[in-house]
Amino acid sequence: MAEKKILIVDYDSKSVESLTKLLQPHKFQIIKASDGLAAYERFKLEKPDLVILEAILPKLHGFDLTKRISQESRGTVPVIIVTGLYRGSQYKHEALTTFGASDYFEKPIDNERLLSSILSFLKEKLDIPLDLPEPQAVIEFLAKKLKAPKAHKKGHSSKN
Repeated sequence: MAEKKILIVDYDSKSVESLTKLLQPHKFQIIKASDGLAAYERFKLEKPDLVILEAILPKLHGFDLTKRISQESRGTVPVIIVTGLYRGSQYKHEALTTFGASDYFEKPIDNERLLSSILSFLKEKLDIPLDLPEPQAVIEFLAKKLKAPKAHKKGHSSKN
């Protein structure tokens, strides 16, 4: 299986390096960018499995970059925002609901929580089967499941 690619975007090279060190034991392929436009180009070129970015970025704001990635990947590429400036629940809420971020952390980062978030997003991607059932099949399956207990109460119903 190919190793997972993570795009790290931050104008602060120390932040990029500390994130790279945090992820090193997990054998991810790390792609780096220091501004929003470069990050967007790398995203299109490299097709990373996950993006970690600072909200404050030169050339293209992190929230706008998040929205582009979220829309273009149809939500399949998780974007984790890590920021030192936008503090508070209103920014987190806006990032998650309006811009399509998958998670939101304020600096200084709790490395264990961030790593746990990254690993859970990448693990989920691995567990999704390629041949998903058609929506109608899911609806019919659930409808049968919901009807089953009622039939059971009436008395003599055979087991599936």
